[in-house]
Amino acid sequence: MKKLLVLAAVAGAVLLFVRRSRSAKAEADLWREATAPTES
Repeated sequence: MKKLLVLAAVAGAVLLFVRRSRSAKAEADLWREATAPTES
């Protein structure tokens, strides 16, 4: 039972990390696009 609980906790932490890294990448891409110099 303890192994299952530990496994669930690890899986939850990994999922949270992946979501945060994707969110940070999306935010960085959006910021880069917004602050990029315009070519005209």
